[in-house]
Amino acid sequence: MKIHIDMEMTPEEARTLMGLPDLTALNEEMVGEVAKRMKVALDTSDPQAMLRAWMPMGGQGFEQFQRFLWDSAKAAGGPAKKTPQPKG
Repeated sequence: MKIHIDMEMTPEEARTLMGLPDLTALNEEMVGEVAKRMKVALDTSDPQAMLRAWMPMGGQGFEQFQRFLWDSAKAAGGPAKKTPQPKG
């Protein structure tokens, strides 16, 4: 037996219903901190400093993400199989 219930609610109501914490204040603080760091980097007109503020791990994080995607694609593809050639 399947039961389907549609509920119309705001994200805040859904969080409360599921017992999740309200992270609005934390989110606002984090966005403010990122904005402050971006402003400082833009004021210096140093692109490298701006990228460091956005990505604390620098290029390493991007390289790790690329490696993850590449390894996942190779694993999903599996070994290449030879197709039999038609005789004739």
